[in-house]
Amino acid sequence: MRRVWTCSGLRWSGDGPVLVWGGGRTSPLAPGRRVAFGVVDGGVRTCVGARGNACPMRAVVSPRGTGARCEECARLDRAHSVAADTLADDPRPYRVYLAWFGPGMVKVGITRVERGSVRLLEQGAVTFSWLGQGPLMAARRTEELLRAALGVPDRIPYADKRAVRAVLPEAGERVAELRELHGRAGDLDGWPESVVRAPFEPVDHADVFGLAGLPPARVAVRELAAGGAVSGELCGVAGPDLHLLTGRGAVVLDTRLMTGWDLTGAGAGAGGADGGSGVTFPVRELPVADAGVQDGLF
Repeated sequence: MRRVWTCSGLRWSGDGPVLVWGGGRTSPLAPGRRVAFGVVDGGVRTCVGARGNACPMRAVVSPRGTGARCEECARLDRAHSVAADTLADDPRPYRVYLAWFGPGMVKVGITRVERGSVRLLEQGAVTFSWLGQGPLMAARRTEELLRAALGVPDRIPYADKRAVRAVLPEAGERVAELRELHGRAGDLDGWPESVVRAPFEPVDHADVFGLAGLPPARVAVRELAAGGAVSGELCGVAGPDLHLLTGRGAVVLDTRLMTGWDLTGAGAGAGGADGGSGVTFPVRELPVADAGVQDGLF
């Protein structure tokens, strides 16, 4: 009987990204590492539960969703969520930030001070700078003020981030766009008095993500499926995405699709994989980005 591990997703820290498995075991994700796993025949994806508690129904969930939660557990998970504005009385301090993902793709957001830059790593922010720090609701009001005044969103679709990741401009151009918006933000009136403004100090994650020389990906794994497998060399990790060089070229795998599955080594016969470099999970085509005509993509 082959051994299986239940995937709990990808976790970022100051030491880099790791895949987390049931029971707390982790697998570091270093560039050049071979990533190979499959789903056994007859396997299903089960709900991961909410806020550290297992799903009492062990409900089967959709293979295409990134949340891996049944309806009830998703509701419970959002019951104490900053994103859902259900933690208005949170006493912890928060930071407001500007994050750059590609030309014309900048967002404003907030994160707890105690988390440092982990939230930016989780989102795949290539470059970012802090804007200020203060209580939660003051930070939220600042976020809304800047979003409206600067004309930037609070979310960037992952499909847009992936489309440009391999054709990004040089660091100087990335920083210049962020600096201009940071300056405009600092000139605005109406900031809450309890938010202490931060100077422009850009942080670049291109090296952390392994973006230098990243081969453009033409396909992404759409979903995991029973009997399927993937095997390839890890080229980079950005946000939740693994960039793998496989026998069919560069492939992006969103690790959020792995949560809730019981996985096994690809060389153990999963999906007929032979331990080489390939992907037999369903995939979808990715848009082809051109750094020279970026404004035409969105």
